[in-house]
Amino acid sequence: MVQATPVLLVLFLALGAPSLAAKKCILTGNWTNDLGSNMTIHEVKGNGDFSGIYNTSVSDTTEEIMPSPLLGSQHPPDQWNQPTFGFTIHWNFS
Repeated sequence: MVQATPVLLVLFLALGAPSLAAKKCILTGNWTNDLGSNMTIHEVKGNGDFSGIYNTSVSDTTEEIMPSPLLGSQHPPDQWNQPTFGFTIHWNFS
């Protein structure tokens, strides 16, 4: 049984790890970066599209910073072992 343990571990990592990685990539929710900027991502649709709001805390102005809409897309988790995503922000100020 001792010799079977490494084989079982390798099988788990080969077969189970990709599905675990896909489940861990949940974008929906609130995110805060190291500089204090906040991003809220709404529901990710079945095709991977999502939207949300970005509120930056970094500025070089005394004017009020308005939250800005964002649009993005994620590879569906069932098509990639490690899904990737990207988004753009339409700034409401300059």
